[in-house]
Amino acid sequence: MSISDEVRASAAAHRDLGPGYDAAVAEGLVERIGEEIDRRVDARLYNQAARQAPPPRPRLRREPVPGRMGFGAVVLALGSMGMAIGATAAVLHPGDSSGQVSGGAAVLIALIWIVIGVVNVVYARYRQLPAACLWLPPVRCSVRS
Repeated sequence: MSISDEVRASAAAHRDLGPGYDAAVAEGLVERIGEEIDRRVDARLYNQAARQAPPPRPRLRREPVPGRMGFGAVVLALGSMGMAIGATAAVLHPGDSSGQVSGGAAVLIALIWIVIGVVNVVYARYRQLPAACLWLPPVRCSVRS
């Protein structure tokens, strides 16, 4: 039943019942109109929500550009170099040293830089492998050129 039909029915009821039932007729009309408004608002919100919320799209990953270092490689390279410089400084200047570099300190410094170099080389080679090679035996995979 539409709102205009509700108003007509309430007016007819008012005429039939008389002025003693004005409050009851008005309350019934307000209640029915309120229900109709709620129904329309709910329908509009449901339709609007269905139109406004498209399904989330998967985030696309950029393909690595050949010959260009990625962000992870830059962070690893700079971070490892910074750590190696800090470790070298700690070995060269332990605090109670007279400024002389002992043979053990030189070996330790060489070991620090060798380990840092190996980590960087292994990471760079690992990034060159196709994704399928991570699960296959090394004999069946070759490095991309």
